[in-house]
Amino acid sequence: MINKRLLIKNLLAQSDENSFYDKKQKISLSSKEGKAKFLKHVCALSNSNPENNSYLVIGVEDETNKIIGVDFFDDSKIQNLINAYFENPPKINYENISFPKLPRHKVVGLVTIFPNNEVTFLKKSIWKYVKGLVFYRRGSNSMSTLGKYVLKSSNQKIVASIEKNASNNIQLTLDGVFNFFKRHRKEYHPKYKVFNEQFVLCWAGKQKKVGDKIFYSRVDIELINEQVRLFYSALDEVKIEVNSRSFIITEYLYLQLKEVFDYYPLEKTILNFKENGKLDIASELLFNPPQFDKVALLHLFNSCNTLLLKLKKKTVLTKNEVLELNELPTNYLICVLNNIPNAYPKLHELAPLLKNRKDKSAYIKYKEAVRVLRKVKNQHEENEHRKSI
Repeated sequence: MINKRLLIKNLLAQSDENSFYDKKQKISLSSKEGKAKFLKHVCALSNSNPENNSYLVIGVEDETNKIIGVDFFDDSKIQNLINAYFENPPKINYENISFPKLPRHKVVGLVTIFPNNEVTFLKKSIWKYVKGLVFYRRGSNSMSTLGKYVLKSSNQKIVASIEKNASNNIQLTLDGVFNFFKRHRKEYHPKYKVFNEQFVLCWAGKQKKVGDKIFYSRVDIELINEQVRLFYSALDEVKIEVNSRSFIITEYLYLQLKEVFDYYPLEKTILNFKENGKLDIASELLFNPPQFDKVALLHLFNSCNTLLLKLKKKTVLTKNEVLELNELPTNYLICVLNNIPNAYPKLHELAPLLKNRKDKSAYIKYKEAVRVLRKVKNQHEENEHRKSI
């Protein structure tokens, strides 16, 4: 079993980026340009490593190799993006790797591109990259061609050596458990469980009882053997179920419009630990957006726009307006989910205004709102794709 934190350190210890790994400070999948650049990196690494894994490390400064981290990324549909744009798409895996010196909400992203042994190329155009384009690595650079490309394998031995040197051991596992408990205060009730005598899972969260249900907030779940953070939530209410073979996480969203409110199931994730030493992770989106009264929604939308305008003008906010500000991203989210015109662009106008505020509470809620919308959008696109087949 590979300790992914140690693997990243071993990759960064290389003299420079090369044909089997690349590093980026961040990636963006919210725009065509961002998606296109991510696809380019995956394609180039896949074609340059037909018989061994290749890696993309995200959250590292290019010049200094300093680990700065990125936000936790939990899009389980990222493989769909690869499949949608590539002929002979490689299998990829995006993991969130914890590092003790990073803030609690930051991780390092690790994209593993598994060996494909076929030439991967674009089957449709995206951004400025045309259909049929083949990307490949030449040293630390990604190149492209529209002609034939012959696969070459030259990195098997060095990658095998790096992965072997990143093997997990008892000390790394114990240190990981101790570090997890050290990072989480008593009120977050840190726990651990060993599954099938192979996997050590740690989790923590602030307990909250609502009626006969127990929820957890600020939940952190980590597979210690690999130093992979499996789940992180700054705001969502989470229900946790544990049995001898499975760990089940169900996320809920708390949405309120005046006196109408409820906890709405968002997504269920099942970690299934198998006897053969493998871990299967399956996610299912459960969210059915609540539909609120249109008159009340329009009144809410206008109030949100008034507060947004004050932020743009840098008007000093009253105490009540500061409280309203913390709910502004969620209120815009409700409007978007109920198809209020122009609610989506208004939500995105918030990002730079909230990011620069000293109190980051509203900005965290903005990021959570965008995360929910991304999940809903991906599910919609997947459903439309199934209908077209």
